[in-house]
Amino acid sequence: MLKCPNQKKKTMSDGGKIKTVLTYSLENIGSDKLYEYLYKRIKKDIEDKHLAADDKLPSKREFAKNLGVSIITVETAYSQLMAEGYIYSVDRKGFFVAKIEDKMPQNKERKKKCNITHKNKREYFADFVTNTVSVDDFPFSTWMKLLKEMTMDTDKSSLLLASSVSGVKELREAIASHLYNFRGMEVEPEQIIIGAGTEYLYSVIVKLLGRDMTFGIENPGYKRISQIYKSNGVKVEHIDMDAEGVVPHKVEKSGVDVLHISPSHHYPTGIVMPIGRRYELLGWAAKDEKRYIIEDDYDCEFRLYGKPVPALQSVDRMDKVIYVNTFSKSLAPTFRISYMVLPVPLVKEYYDKLGFYSCTVSAFEQYTLARFITEGYFERHINRMRNHYRNQRDIIVSAIKKNGLSDWVEIKNADEGLHMVLEIKKNISDELLKTKALSNNINIACLSEYYQNHTCDRHAIILSYSGVQTDRISQALDILFDCIKESVLE
Repeated sequence: MLKCPNQKKKTMSDGGKIKTVLTYSLENIGSDKLYEYLYKRIKKDIEDKHLAADDKLPSKREFAKNLGVSIITVETAYSQLMAEGYIYSVDRKGFFVAKIEDKMPQNKERKKKCNITHKNKREYFADFVTNTVSVDDFPFSTWMKLLKEMTMDTDKSSLLLASSVSGVKELREAIASHLYNFRGMEVEPEQIIIGAGTEYLYSVIVKLLGRDMTFGIENPGYKRISQIYKSNGVKVEHIDMDAEGVVPHKVEKSGVDVLHISPSHHYPTGIVMPIGRRYELLGWAAKDEKRYIIEDDYDCEFRLYGKPVPALQSVDRMDKVIYVNTFSKSLAPTFRISYMVLPVPLVKEYYDKLGFYSCTVSAFEQYTLARFITEGYFERHINRMRNHYRNQRDIIVSAIKKNGLSDWVEIKNADEGLHMVLEIKKNISDELLKTKALSNNINIACLSEYYQNHTCDRHAIILSYSGVQTDRISQALDILFDCIKESVLE
């Protein structure tokens, strides 16, 4: 067998065209089949102009004999090259290289590789920023049991068909029941739209309401929300907050049409909006037919002490609230099932405008989640996780008091959701504090990072604790205390 990669010798054929003798080494063809490897080598030689237009290729029999392969192998390779237009055949004369130079791009450089690098996720001793769930905290055995039962009991054809644009009926009914029992919301399953993540649902809201609308975002606020709306081509205004949430007269002055807020537990400040402020904002929305409020209820299940705060949607009598929630917090960040509840007047408009879409969540997951909720597993899981996070929260509060950190920071809004605010009593450099914390493998976020358009005069740490191992909390806070002391500006 030939050892050289390939050899080409050109001679004149009887018809006056150049006849090419080809030989390729078949020793290192990798995982390719013989005909695939042969097809790729000839194709590359044509593209690299080692084989010119109208060059005559060896006959199938001659080529097969030369390479020591079957005629079928050569015939299959030639057939693929002909199908793609790299060669052509002439009756009783053979196969020839097609003229493709005029059809190829003119730039001489070959296509460059994408210059993108993905950083590996850093492993921290304690990550007070990222929301994660440990393997032990997700009910894998229950979920797999329900998945198996669902595939046995559910009509198989419904599992393989694309579900309605709004999601499978069983899940929408389960969510409607859960919202009534847990959030005091009376909604019809037809008002509920299932989607793969809240980011997707925000883009759906833009399509529904129109890109000529101006969206208002809380300032400070979760940066990704603003980025998502801007990427969908709408104008975004950042509206300042006071101790009760976004300021109504600033909302009015901003000229926004749609207001995105998280009244039950604001991120990052942790503010719970009082009922008076809620009614003021509902009054603002009622003044104009096109105005709406998007209620982001992202971690409502985890009020650690006392009863859950009623949803804004539950006191809305004017059909002005679009309610959005997700299972990413309650189950796991990678659990990409979210939902929104549309006001009744928007339901028909949604189906008229966007009814041609398919639901973006697998039917398998939807049916399984429906059972997880209706059979009581979701409520039990929430209760267990609430106890776990309450323990996390209590350990943090106790550690702050024990190590003397309470003389340096004030704990704020620690009873709602999965983060608290540590207001620092000293004048420090946020940038220096973050740098020192990272150098000690502690990941933190400062309140100043969440402001738009102006600087923050408060020095505070946003302490999210769902992703921190319980046995590391006290040591992590000791390290953080040292970082705070070293970052004080004299």
